[in-house]
Amino acid sequence: MVVHIRARGPALFLLLSQAATAEVSASLDYAFYTAHADPQSSLSAILKRSAPPSQRSGKFLGWTDWHVSWHFQWHTSANGECRITAVTTSLTSTITLPKLENATPEQQKELDAVLPALRTHELGHYTIGKETADAIDQAILSLPQMQDCDTLGSAANQLGRRIIDDQRKLEEQYDLSTHHGKTQGAWLNR
Repeated sequence: MVVHIRARGPALFLLLSQAATAEVSASLDYAFYTAHADPQSSLSAILKRSAPPSQRSGKFLGWTDWHVSWHFQWHTSANGECRITAVTTSLTSTITLPKLENATPEQQKELDAVLPALRTHELGHYTIGKETADAIDQAILSLPQMQDCDTLGSAANQLGRRIIDDQRKLEEQYDLSTHHGKTQGAWLNR
């Protein structure tokens, strides 16, 4: 579809200033938990003993926490109707991986072999977080004009929360389909 704009001067500025805009910012940090090795234990046992419980149930070799927040601006027309004019969405993520101390060369070699696959698996969780932020940003920006700004604000926030809930289910499915990274090589033999 081609749209021709025939406005000049202040009319053009007014038209362009009311165009809806969206912006997603994403940050990814890495954190490490320390696993104190002992030569009598398997690497799997050492990491299971050392890993703090994740926000999800159980202990895992690594995990990803992500959080999406959004802010929007609106314009109120003369008749009180309201429409979204700008959305800013932020994703903050942390991937937590193990770090060995006092490891035998064999234990360190085993961890070094599994870390790339573990990182790949966790980046899959980060990608789901990024897709969540993008979806929220576009969905809120696409909301139609509503009768008032309270209704619009409530609809935008409900929509964002619903998208997060849906994406969390997708994230659970990702873990089920990869057996928490096992099919990707992010697994230690017992």
